[in-house]
This record gives sequence, C-alpha cells and structure tokens, in this order.
Amino acid sequence: MTTADRPPLAEGIPDRLYGRRRSHPLRPRQQRLLDETLPRLRLAPAAAGEPRAAFAIPVEALWLEVGFGGGEHALAHVGANPGIGYIAAEVFENGLCSLLSRLVVEGEEASGPLPPNLRLWPQDARHLLGLLPAASLDRLFLLFPDPWPKARHAKRRFVNPGLLPLVARAIRPGGEWRIASDDPTYQAWTAEVLAAQDLFEAPPPARTRPEGWPPTRYEAKALREGRQPLYWSLRRRDG
Repeated sequence: MTTADRPPLAEGIPDRLYGRRRSHPLRPRQQRLLDETLPRLRLAPAAAGEPRAAFAIPVEALWLEVGFGGGEHALAHVGANPGIGYIAAEVFENGLCSLLSRLVVEGEEASGPLPPNLRLWPQDARHLLGLLPAASLDRLFLLFPDPWPKARHAKRRFVNPGLLPLVARAIRPGGEWRIASDDPTYQAWTAEVLAAQDLFEAPPPARTRPEGWPPTRYEAKALREGRQPLYWSLRRRDG
C-alpha cells in the first residue's frame, strides 16, 4: 500500500504506530517464507472492501487480530474456528516468519497447503480498519500491545481517544473487542480512555484469562516475571 492509498487517520494520530520492521537479519528460510508463502496469504488492500470474499472458503464471521506477535493466538483460533474468516495483522517481519514457519515445512514454502480461513495483513492494522466496510468485524483482538510507556508517546497507543471512532466504525453492533495488557501504564491508560467513551460497553477487566481466550507467549512471560495481566471484553453499542 502506498502512502497515497492509505485511508486518513484521525487528527493527531501518527501515520506510523511502529518503529523497526525487523529485529535482526533474516535467515534464508525466513526470507523464503516472506517471498513465497506470505503472498499466498496476503490480504490485498483492494480486497479489503469485500473481506469475506478474500478467503478460499465461505466464512460466517470476520475476526481481526491487531499485532499477532508470534502467531500462536491467531493459529489457535484459526484451527478451532474453521468457519471464521481470520485476518491477522503484523508489521514485524520476524513475527510474520514465526507464524508462517508453523504453517509450512521447509522446502514447501511455495506449495504447502495453507489454512483457507486465514489471511495476513503485513501492514499497519489501523489503515485496514479504514478500508474495511462499516460494521464488518464480529471480533477484534488487541493482545499485549506495545505500551509506548512515555507520556509523549501516548498518541502512538492503539487504544486512543482519537482512534476509537475508527475502531467502532469497523465493528458491528454487539461485536466484541478483546484487549489484554500486562503493563501498568497501559492498563491505567486503557481504563481512563474507556471511562470517557460511549461507543463500547466496557465492564471492569478480568484478572484471569477468560474462557475461550487462547494463551500467548506474552502472557506467560508476564506471569513468570510477576506482572498481572488485565483482560477487557468490550461490546460495540448500537448506533
């Protein structure tokens, strides 16, 4: 997607939410995954206007995960919900390679079978939200996002007063937005932002992972290091 193709974001929201796209040089196998496997799953911007038609099978609902990290949460849902069209968004190439390496064995990057109900968006998920039809998402996941802990970087947080209308536009009334964070700054910020909005029903967060939420490596790391994750389950209000 070129800069000219990107839908506009709210005033004051940075055009980029992330810094580096790669944490270390890619190995040959990782580069093949990006060159040969990723194009077979990529959701093209032109297809975002009719996202359900982008899957290899008919799907009964549409879910989006923003920043899937290593991909374990996305793949757990893809396997457990074969009738759900799942879009997994991640800008970091190492995370993309982690997910892709779980899907195909070495040597079959260009030919191995792939889940028909999975599509990948290797770009900023906020721009995808602007391309999707209104009320097209049944569920949105934001799990352990970068907290951007410094106050001057608060505008880069995905949970953001300026971004909430864009998120709410994409989720159907009654649709669910799941948020999890182990960072105290982000937890307090999320509580503050949700208390000041009327687009989502926002009950208090749970302190243990709710049933039906697959575990992630980030949650496991937080618990090992003594941090307490919080889990929000929001519902899109009517209107």
